[in-house]
Amino acid sequence: MKIFPAIDLYDGKAVRLYKGDYGNMTVYSDNPIEIARDFEAAGAEYIHMVDLEGAKDGTTPNINIVSQVARETSLRVEIGGGIRSLEALDKYFAAGVYRAILGTAAVTDEDFLKAAIAKYGKRIAVGADIKDGMVAIKGWLEKSEYTTDAFFEKMCKLGVKTIICTDISKDGAMKGTNRELYKSLSEKFSIDIIASGGVSSIADVAALAEMNLYGAIIGKAYYIGAIDLKEAIKISER
Repeated sequence: MKIFPAIDLYDGKAVRLYKGDYGNMTVYSDNPIEIARDFEAAGAEYIHMVDLEGAKDGTTPNINIVSQVARETSLRVEIGGGIRSLEALDKYFAAGVYRAILGTAAVTDEDFLKAAIAKYGKRIAVGADIKDGMVAIKGWLEKSEYTTDAFFEKMCKLGVKTIICTDISKDGAMKGTNRELYKSLSEKFSIDIIASGGVSSIADVAALAEMNLYGAIIGKAYYIGAIDLKEAIKISER
């Protein structure tokens, strides 16, 4: 299993939200590139980045930082947050990004998703943010018409290769991840699943690795010292 340490970007800073609430934001660093270098030093091969400003308005205000991480470290960068056009995708891939994540746009704009997959193939991932068994959109503020299973089924049919699945109720809460959800999805669907939200301990990492998931995202637990990144990477490779 691959470990994806995370940096959420807002106003050029590395931040974390609690359950997706912009009003409940903690700033962890004014220098995200330093954090990325720490990830690299710990042995990480990948980094998960989200442009929280982009998620709000569909622009790419932090692309210079994303590009710096892609070009100045060996980390493979996956980026999400408000990507709603091929132009935005082109900009990110030109900036050195490894994989781009479509969230709300993947749910609401099937034509765009198909065009993105046609152009970039497996370098396009989809974010499935789960709230009460339904896929949430627009910064987790609205529920879509899709149940979790129905959405996964549709993404598989459309040729999506990777889904980043977040249990919103667990995100940033440090109460453990939703192991039952990921076990169920991994048994039902032959698609690469990255678990996100509430990965709070080495026990969580070990349990997810045991399921043979493709990956797990570690955010807040790293920043508050609850998970040692080197140890998490070591356990995930067993």
